[in-house]
Amino acid sequence: MLLQVDGLRKTFGRRAAVDGIGFSLDVGEIVGFLGPNGAGKTTTMRMIAGYLEPDEGSAKIFNIDVARERRRAQERVGYLPEGNPLYGEMTPWTFLRFVAETRGMSREAARHAVRRAAQDARLGDTIDQPIDTLSKGYRRRVGLAAALLHDPMLLILDEPTDGLDPNQRHAVRELIRRLGEERGLIISTHSLEEVEAVCTRAIIIDQGRIVVDKTPAALREEHGSLERAFTALTRGEERV
Repeated sequence: MLLQVDGLRKTFGRRAAVDGIGFSLDVGEIVGFLGPNGAGKTTTMRMIAGYLEPDEGSAKIFNIDVARERRRAQERVGYLPEGNPLYGEMTPWTFLRFVAETRGMSREAARHAVRRAAQDARLGDTIDQPIDTLSKGYRRRVGLAAALLHDPMLLILDEPTDGLDPNQRHAVRELIRRLGEERGLIISTHSLEEVEAVCTRAIIIDQGRIVVDKTPAALREEHGSLERAFTALTRGEERV
């Protein structure tokens, strides 16, 4: 099993942001995380990626406990945070080289990793252009390339198409489909259309708990549409 999550819990003050979440994921699956704002999606993904320690429970990547062996686990996971920060004055090439070397890669290994990640992310001729001059779609691709540098088997993407125009969204979704053929992916999104377009499973989270984990087709069959399923299962409310 690529990923096994059991009983994850995280509190901030008196509020349980994540309250006993558990699920599994294998290679070839693309799981869409859906939920109202504040439901616990990003907190869950940060714990799985090793950037936030859970109060209880565990996340294991190929049976490696993320909290106990964070460095080993992070060698197998790539994380694209929402609105990932980039150095605008750099080119994608220099930025990705910088990220690779901060991961401890040698210069030769970094060059090889950057070439492969840039190809996987379809950066093309933008590789030598200042990041500030790139479209938002290509800036997201640079962030995705950074997440792919160490060739991880698990990819965690937070709002990968947020703010992109229809053509850019289509291109990124095609990229996600291709990446999902040989990896496992978790995608947090507010776009029900995106879940239908690329995801093999939909996990809906509300108030820090999983309320459903089914295929998009099963949710459509039960509720008529993903929108109706989402509204019914989250009571159409938004959390602060």
